[in-house]
Amino acid sequence: MTSDPLLLTGDVDDATARLLRTAARFDTADLAAPSLLPGWTRGHVLAHLARNADAFVNLLTSARSGARIPMYASAQSRDADIAAGAPRPPEEQLDDLRRSADRFTEAVAAMPPQAWSATVETRRGSWPAALLVWGRLRELEVHHVDLAAGYQPADWAAEFGHRLLHEVATAFAGRDDAPPMVLRFDGSRHELVIGDREQAPVVAGTAAELAGWLTGRSPGTNLTVTPDGQLPRPPEWI
Repeated sequence: MTSDPLLLTGDVDDATARLLRTAARFDTADLAAPSLLPGWTRGHVLAHLARNADAFVNLLTSARSGARIPMYASAQSRDADIAAGAPRPPEEQLDDLRRSADRFTEAVAAMPPQAWSATVETRRGSWPAALLVWGRLRELEVHHVDLAAGYQPADWAAEFGHRLLHEVATAFAGRDDAPPMVLRFDGSRHELVIGDREQAPVVAGTAAELAGWLTGRSPGTNLTVTPDGQLPRPPEWI
């Protein structure tokens, strides 16, 4: 998948449209049902996605203007906004989700070419502004799965699955709490190695299935382990 933020905007638009179609099916009871995220309902997930779009708008505005604008005012305000937005009626949730997505699209369109080389401060450290569109796409696709409404890692585009898999595997390779494993995907000989490969099992499957499992969005039912045995237990992602 390309790293060019402007070429990724179509993927963001498509992911947003899929999410909106799912959200449009929810009634009040659906929104109050549990998501895949512990302690969060589907309403929490949708409220988070709306506020996350606005948070990315803040970062894009920071990159464009040169002003130091935080992603969120504070961790506490972020959590409070999600909690306040979770119990809203379906029509309010959907309208907020749509309007916040439109604001993100407008902020991307307003970026002059040179602004993409700026550095912004996210909740997880400094990012080049050029990664913000990918960051939003990742939020949309992963949290769509978290809604537990039929959308699964197997539904991710192949390009998205490959990029997410490489990103997560690279992050885990630098962590002491990640068990050693060799990831082999899409029936090829191409491998990603986490830890010491000497005693590491080979875990094989599609890129999307591997990425879904590593991020805690799939139990890895369709993955194979060589030699035969249980799947390793990945650490918590983010």
